[in-house]
Amino acid sequence: MNYLKGVHHVTAITSSAEENYKFFTFVLGMRLVKKTVNQDDIQTYHLFFADDRGSAGTDMTFFDFPNIPKGVHGTNEISKTSFRVPTDAALDYWVKRFDRLAVKHTGIKEQFGKKTLSFVDFDDQHYQLISDEHNTGVESGTPWQDGPIPLEYAITGLGPVFVRVANLQYFKDMLEKVMLFKEISEEGDFHLFEVGEGGNGAQIIVEHNTVLPVARQGFGTVHHAAFRVEDRAVLDEWTARFESFGFHTSGYVNRHFFESLYARVAPQILFELATDGPGFMGDEPYETLGEKLSLPPFLEPKREQIEGLVRPIDTVRSSIMYDKEYE
Repeated sequence: MNYLKGVHHVTAITSSAEENYKFFTFVLGMRLVKKTVNQDDIQTYHLFFADDRGSAGTDMTFFDFPNIPKGVHGTNEISKTSFRVPTDAALDYWVKRFDRLAVKHTGIKEQFGKKTLSFVDFDDQHYQLISDEHNTGVESGTPWQDGPIPLEYAITGLGPVFVRVANLQYFKDMLEKVMLFKEISEEGDFHLFEVGEGGNGAQIIVEHNTVLPVARQGFGTVHHAAFRVEDRAVLDEWTARFESFGFHTSGYVNRHFFESLYARVAPQILFELATDGPGFMGDEPYETLGEKLSLPPFLEPKREQIEGLVRPIDTVRSSIMYDKEYE
C-alpha cells in the first residue's frame, strides 16, 4: 500500500472573499495562485493561497458561501491549520508583525518540541505558525518571492492539521488502521500522529475533548482537510481501501487542478485525498497566477453566467512592487 505523502491542502469558509484575500496577501504574505469558483456551487468563490508556485502541500483554500452563518468552534471539528516558517527567529518577526497589524495571537509557545505561534483572523478562524528549525521529513515549499514578507521569515507551506474529537479511541484507530498514520507522541490531551516521511508537513495533532459543545460549521471554521497521494493509480488504491473498511466515499472526482476522493471519516470530519498534480499553472503563466477568474474546462461554457454571479475582486499583483516589510 502506498502511504499518504503528507498534508495536501486545508479548505475553510470565510465571510468575505475580499477580506480573506487582503489578509492572506498583505498580512500573511501567501500567494493567491488560483481564483476560481466552488465547482459544486458556482456562485461561491474558491480562493487558493499557496507558496510561490502553488506546490502541493502548501495551499490553504477558502469558500465564501453566500449568507452562511458564523461557525461555532467545539469538539468534532478540524480545529486549527498550521503554516510552516523556516526558523524559531521567524516567529519573533511574526509576533512583532501581528502586534503592529493588530492580529490577535497567543505569543510563542512550544508543543511536541517545536516553537509555535497561534493566531486568528477576522472570522476567528484558528491558525498557528510552526518553526521548521528542528524539523525533518517532508520538504516544504518556496515562499512567495515577490510578496511583502522577507524570505527568511516567510510562510513556506502547511504544517500539522489539528483535529478536536470527543471519541479519541475511534479516531486513533481510524488514523492508524485505515490511513496508516502512527502515533509518535502525547502531551496531555494532545496526540501527535504522522505518516510517510513524517515531520511538520505530514502530521495530524488530535485533541481529545469531551467538555466543549459539538462544533457547528460556518464561516470561521474548516470545511475539510486533504492529504497527498502521488497520482490517480494511488488514489484508486485508497478508494478501495476506504470502502473495504466500510466507509462511504465520493468515488473519483476530477477537480482539474488535482484529482480527489472524499470520505467522512468521523462525525463532522471530512477528509479528502488529492493528487500532487496537475497543479495550478496549466491555464495561467507564473507571473500572473491568480489574477483572472480561472474556470475548469467543464465550466468554461458558463463563464458569462458565472461572472454575473460572483462580484469582481481585483487580484492583480504582477504590476505592483512590494517592499519587504521587516517589521
